[in-house]
Amino acid sequence: MTPKDMSAQALEMCRLAPVIPVLVVDDAGDAVPLAEALVAGGLPVLEVTLRTPAALDVIRAMSGVKGGVVGAGTVLTEADVIAAKEAGAQFAVSPGATDALCAACVEHELPLLPGAVTATEIMRMLERGFTTAKFFPAETSGGAKALKALGAPLPQMTFCPTGGLSMKNAADYLSLPNVACVGGAWVAPGDKVKSGDWAGIEALAKEASALER
Repeated sequence: MTPKDMSAQALEMCRLAPVIPVLVVDDAGDAVPLAEALVAGGLPVLEVTLRTPAALDVIRAMSGVKGGVVGAGTVLTEADVIAAKEAGAQFAVSPGATDALCAACVEHELPLLPGAVTATEIMRMLERGFTTAKFFPAETSGGAKALKALGAPLPQMTFCPTGGLSMKNAADYLSLPNVACVGGAWVAPGDKVKSGDWAGIEALAKEASALER
């Protein structure tokens, strides 16, 4: 699998819904009902961040939810790539990108959505063959205005911006021609996950899935 192939798969995935939920899950017991609520709400692509001890078990459990496309976020090393794929992840997301990480994803055939936030980083990703990337952290890196500006000289790259996004500003990003979707945690807030408010999360997902692109 080449970076070009990875980006093609990542772009297809990004086009499934306007929002990819970014999930930090502490209890694997919440995995299935959380995934079911998000998928029912129209958000099938789920990014489970590798920030908790339960993350890999969460990916395993969510991978069995019908209609879900589950990936691993905060993938930093080759060990993360191997563990994520063994757990059933269908894609990987990284906050940045290193040569070693890109090579590991190529070797282990795990589609990567690499992070890039500056013109130089974007150019380096384009040189490697990537044409779909994560723009992170979006809001503290100039927001939608910065991403629009980058699109003028670098229209070859399509983005999924994350970091500081919400229903209040998601539409600003989704209106840009170089944005395929956005990522955000607001559709699965920690308090609703902990209380098991799956109906509330489904409602938030439905609201997010109705955003126009």
